Amino acid sequence: MTTTAGTPAGTRAPAAGPRPNRHLAGTGTLLRLALRRDRVMLPAWVLTLGLITYSTKDRLESMYATAAERADLVENTNGSGATRALFGPAFGDSLGALTTWRVGGFLAVGAGIMSVLLVVRHTREEEETGRQEALASGMVGRRAGVTAALLTAVLANAATALLVAGPLLGEDPAGAVALGLSVGLTGLVFAALAAVAAQFTENARLARGITLGALGIAFLLRMAGDAARDATTGSGHVLGWLSPLGWAGAVRPFAGDRWWPLALSALLTAVSAAAAYALVARRDIGTGFWPARPGPASAGPALGGVYGLAWRLQRGSLLGWAVGMVFAGAVLGSIADGVGDIIGDNTGARDLFRRMGGQEGVSEAFLAAMVSILGLVTTVYTAGSVLRLRGEETGQRAEPLLSHPVGRLRWAGSHLLIAYLGPAVLLAAGGLALGIGFGAATGDLGGELPPVLAAMLAQLPAVWVITGLAVLVVGLLPQLSPAVWGVVGAVVAIGWLGPAADLPQWVVDVSPFGHLPKLPGGEVSATPFLWLTGLSVVLPAAGLAALRHRDLAS
Repeated sequence: MTTTAGTPAGTRAPAAGPRPNRHLAGTGTLLRLALRRDRVMLPAWVLTLGLITYSTKDRLESMYATAAERADLVENTNGSGATRALFGPAFGDSLGALTTWRVGGFLAVGAGIMSVLLVVRHTREEEETGRQEALASGMVGRRAGVTAALLTAVLANAATALLVAGPLLGEDPAGAVALGLSVGLTGLVFAALAAVAAQFTENARLARGITLGALGIAFLLRMAGDAARDATTGSGHVLGWLSPLGWAGAVRPFAGDRWWPLALSALLTAVSAAAAYALVARRDIGTGFWPARPGPASAGPALGGVYGLAWRLQRGSLLGWAVGMVFAGAVLGSIADGVGDIIGDNTGARDLFRRMGGQEGVSEAFLAAMVSILGLVTTVYTAGSVLRLRGEETGQRAEPLLSHPVGRLRWAGSHLLIAYLGPAVLLAAGGLALGIGFGAATGDLGGELPPVLAAMLAQLPAVWVITGLAVLVVGLLPQLSPAVWGVVGAVVAIGWLGPAADLPQWVVDVSPFGHLPKLPGGEVSATPFLWLTGLSVVLPAAGLAALRHRDLAS
């Protein structure tokens, strides 16, 4: 017996209403899980980007107190192609416009890097480690993982946009909102592109490399476009319009507030996210559209041991960093000799460079400051190199190696050798480029290159202290390994923002870089180098001792 509607007697018809999308089931749970896992890294990124905005605005306000000083700065910077390439053009002489000129492009790059790391971690890395397959056995839809990752990126970039805009709301609310949106939407562009890259490759490291490579290309296109920009009319160059970073600059916060370039970023984000959604439903979990290339039947001589394997795993990262250091060194070196002309007679700017570089001459102080900044940036590489050791452990790739006649110390040493020698290679490459650029600009290559190269290599003991601290955390407190990035962020923030904020000496001394002399040109003492080198030996020794006796991740 059935009812007239065909429903069996004694049963209740299903309630009317929309049917839940089975592909998105479990998205809320995965989002909460992602936010919990990133409860340290995410606030560190967002707060750092907001602090950069606040500090830069405060610094510019103290250095360029009058409209005439700001106008002179705009005229001098826009007249230099190298300066436009590095920072972009200045579209106005208000405090908000100068803050946007000084850090707007770098904030957009920072938001992009943050977004790539977030999305790849919660998509491809989850599949690579097998966690996504375990989650998929429950009530989790196929698109839930990528949705949760993108929502995490949305929340992170929304918070970043608020903190970036906040310090400048008093200058011009519309301009502050335009700056925040340009930074946040740029981050979302690369979040969506990372979601697409995660569908093609089976390796999280490769997915990060592809998207960060796209970010690097976008930065180069933006630099080329701004360098080729017409300095008289201010009209943009076609190369700048090929880059999402160029779109962010085209918004011109505090100088007209052109909103329509934001639509380009929003459109690319939507198209990329739609592509990721379409692709994720057309592949198996753990696979990618680019199948893994089968290796040769037998390994070559270079892979005959753990040292060759570690080199094979980390050589791509080292090469990419070396190229970046050479490029940065060449650009910074080429403009160092003209810094005095750019800042003119502004005493505040000259005092800041002297505090940063410890020198009386502006060009020499700028050069010493750039040496310090490149040394700080190298800590990012060395921390990632050490954490690769932890990644091999959690990815279940260490146990097969250790089941052979390979001891833990030998396995760890293969990665740590690169973590210690890699920064030396990077600093040498950056020092050569910086010295050649500065020497070519001054016409005294033979006299300028050796001291600049020596100054760069003098950063090694401080970099190695961060390396040793990362080894200690991985060996003794492996669950807290992500906190290494917080340490790196704090060290970079102290080194970059310390002179501008005039931090107390005890805060500066927290960073190992605070104990190094300002080179080239500063007074050199052996004491800090000996202490830092000794610390860089004791810390990893303690970490390796702990690694030798603890259980591996399972």
